[in-house]
Amino acid sequence: MKFRRKADTTPVNADTPAEDAADATAGPAAGTGPFDVTEVEGDGIDRADLGSVLVPPIADRELRLQVDEQSGQVRAVMLAGSDGACEFQAFAAPRNGDLWSEVRPQIAEDMARRGGQATEREGRWGTELVCQMPIRRPDGTTATQPSRIIGVNGDRWMLRASFLGRPAVEPDSAPDWEDALAQIVVRRGDQAMPVGEPLPVTLPDDARRVR
Repeated sequence: MKFRRKADTTPVNADTPAEDAADATAGPAAGTGPFDVTEVEGDGIDRADLGSVLVPPIADRELRLQVDEQSGQVRAVMLAGSDGACEFQAFAAPRNGDLWSEVRPQIAEDMARRGGQATEREGRWGTELVCQMPIRRPDGTTATQPSRIIGVNGDRWMLRASFLGRPAVEPDSAPDWEDALAQIVVRRGDQAMPVGEPLPVTLPDDARRVR
């Protein structure tokens, strides 16, 4: 499993290559996640511990972390593959609430405000957003970046994921990407936090920066 400081593209490596994890699974309940940490205790699966999220080795997916160069804080967590990527983050949510239904229209409004558009579709985890956002390339030309945003409500948490690449433009043909997301585990913690606040993400203790 490889970790990358995306701010300067310097890799931060752990010892278990994702490429060697072809037989890794999410345990007996595979396909029903993402999971709360209490659901996977004692299942024997070795996961990268990023604080609020735990990620097992997933075949053909590389785990990348975007780390702020100044503060050393993890800004984003992503699974990357040859045909796309999935960026995800967990947020504090009310117990037995539906935070995703509250934030989904806010995301769509923000997209429209920035010149993009978002439409709803029904997917594996309920209502999701299919988005088109205009971007400017490094050469100054413009393009449209498609994405698919999913929200999963858990026990006092919500996991938000954004698919890019093939899983965004061909949502019905990318079950492997959804299976990868389903293996993510969320650790909410007992601390009091405002609803909607991102849960903290940290580098694994055994990660090492390579220069």
